[in-house]
Amino acid sequence: MSAHTTIHIDGGSRGNPGPASFAYVIQRPGEPAVEHAETIGKTTNNVAEYTALVAALGRAAELGLKSFQVLSDSELLVKQMNGEYRVKSADLQDLFLEAQHLRKQFDRVTLTHVRREQNKRADELCNLVMDGKPLDGTPSLTKPAGKPAPAKPKQPVSDAAVREDVLACLSAAANSWAARGPANPPPAAVWEQIWSILEDGNVLRKK
Repeated sequence: MSAHTTIHIDGGSRGNPGPASFAYVIQRPGEPAVEHAETIGKTTNNVAEYTALVAALGRAAELGLKSFQVLSDSELLVKQMNGEYRVKSADLQDLFLEAQHLRKQFDRVTLTHVRREQNKRADELCNLVMDGKPLDGTPSLTKPAGKPAPAKPKQPVSDAAVREDVLACLSAAANSWAARGPANPPPAAVWEQIWSILEDGNVLRKK
């Protein structure tokens, strides 16, 4: 049964960084869906996405799952977890390592990127809890926004380090395109990685 279990995860931030939340939806054949969502204070989209993954893996272990597919609309998270991109952001390192550690306790976990419209319920839960609304009449699944998780102080990133990271990302993409074709990795995913590097270096900020 668990071989056909799917877990949809999502995380979002209004302002990036700004008020953030995460959600997951665990679907098992013949069982009711397990849904959960929380606010996590002020942080970035990427931290919220990884927090969703860590929380979902922890819940999967509690449910005794052994094999399942994780579906996320964050291509950056999926590529990093699958070893296609390195984790550059210091804010993500601990969450990435925790997710990898949790992943090892299962027989098989695959992570797949999906479009946002294919992740509709998890996205909806994120927005509901961020708006302070109950989830299908079950407010116990929500966490008040008044107690944000403590944020780690950001370490300054030099312009030289940002430039080096961007060049490394472009070099890795160019090598992959030369060996595997222009769609591996997709240019949009490369741009997302570069944008993340620029955000971490305070060069630009998503609207």
